Amino acid sequence: MHWVVHHAAGRDLADDGDYMDLALRIAEDAGTQGEVPIGAVVVHEGEVVAFAANRRERDQDPTAHAEILALRQAGQRLGSWRLNDCTLYVTLEPCPMCMGAAINARLGRLAFACRDPKAGAAVSLYALGHDDRLNHRMIVSEGVRRDPASRLLSQFFAALRAGDGADRPDRAA
Repeated sequence: MHWVVHHAAGRDLADDGDYMDLALRIAEDAGTQGEVPIGAVVVHEGEVVAFAANRRERDQDPTAHAEILALRQAGQRLGSWRLNDCTLYVTLEPCPMCMGAAINARLGRLAFACRDPKAGAAVSLYALGHDDRLNHRMIVSEGVRRDPASRLLSQFFAALRAGDGADRPDRAA
């Protein structure tokens, strides 16, 4: 399955918003399933070629971050691990593991909604996408749909703190 987000020429910021809106819908769905609500979308030449949500709880896999899953799908769909003509849209700034995967995939561009002050590796704690010591650099854009993404995460964690966590997959009897 793939989606194409249609747009008029010259609407780069609106395009980013359209793709991030899709990532937000994917994140919202993940949140209803007890996953941290993070969504990722990979776009190649205006076409959505991959999308994923966090699946750490469901899969009991510490590497099942939305970004990792979406990058894997994109490589398989495009028939290449090199994603230099792709943009990864993600609702939260990637962690060091996910930035490492993006660098190793030779990702062309990363666009994220809100910063992660505890684990962000694109700008908050590290700037891995621009690190001259690494073998690849990428364009990094931040703030696309920042407010709705931040609100989604805040609401999820507030609800988690307010409850006993019984509805989370890792708490099931």
